[in-house]
Amino acid sequence: MNENDLDPALFTANVTSLTHSFGDNTRRKIYLYLRENPGATATVLSRHCKVHANVVRHHLERLIESGYVTFDNVHKTTVGRPAKGYRVVDAGLVMDGSMRRDALLVALLEMALERLGPEAAEAMSHDVGVEYGRTLAGIVGSGESAPSLKTAMESIAGILTAHGFAARAEEHDLEQSVVSDNCPFGTAAQHHPVLCAVDRGLIAGMLDGLGAERRPVTLTSRARGDDACRVTA
Repeated sequence: MNENDLDPALFTANVTSLTHSFGDNTRRKIYLYLRENPGATATVLSRHCKVHANVVRHHLERLIESGYVTFDNVHKTTVGRPAKGYRVVDAGLVMDGSMRRDALLVALLEMALERLGPEAAEAMSHDVGVEYGRTLAGIVGSGESAPSLKTAMESIAGILTAHGFAARAEEHDLEQSVVSDNCPFGTAAQHHPVLCAVDRGLIAGMLDGLGAERRPVTLTSRARGDDACRVTA
C-alpha cells in the first residue's frame, strides 16, 4: 500500500472532488453508463438518462473538465460534423490531478468566505449570482421580448437544471418559485450557507436579463435549516 493511501489530506481532497463531480444523479448515470458502453454519444446518453441532450452535454463538459471522461470523433455516414463518442478515462490517471485541483479551489473559496465575514460574503455571493444570471439570460434568451413571470421562471428552471441544480418551477398563490433538488456547491454550502445567496442572485439576474416583470426575490435553503431550496418571486 502506498503511504499516500493513508494521508488524511489526500483522502479529504479525493472525497471533496468526488462529491463535486458525482453529487448529481444524472452525472453518475452518465459515468456509469460510459464505463459499460464506451463510445456512446450524447443522443444515446440522453435516451438512457431520460433528459434533454443539452443537459447531458452540460454534465459531460463537467466530467471532461474534471478528467473523468474524454471523447473521440465518430465518423458519420451523413453530412455534418462528426459525432462525439464519449468514454471513461482510466481512474488511475485522474486521482492526483483534477481531484487535488478541485479540492484546492474549494479550500480557497472557503477561506475567502471566512475572512470576508458573513455579511460581506453573502453580499458578494448575491452579486456574483446576479451578474452570472444576467450573462446566462443573455446567452440563452426566452424567445419572448417580455416574458411573463411564470414563463421566465420555467425557463430559469431549465437553465439551472442544465447547470446541475435539478430545478423545477412551481406556482402557489400567484407566486412563482424555482425549487432545486441538487446543490452544485455540495458540502461547501452546508459549511458556508452564505453561498445560498448565489441562488437568489442567479434568479434575480436571469429575471432581469430575460426582461421579465420585476419582483422581490426571496430564498429558503436546506443549508439554512429550511425544508427546501426555493427561490420565490
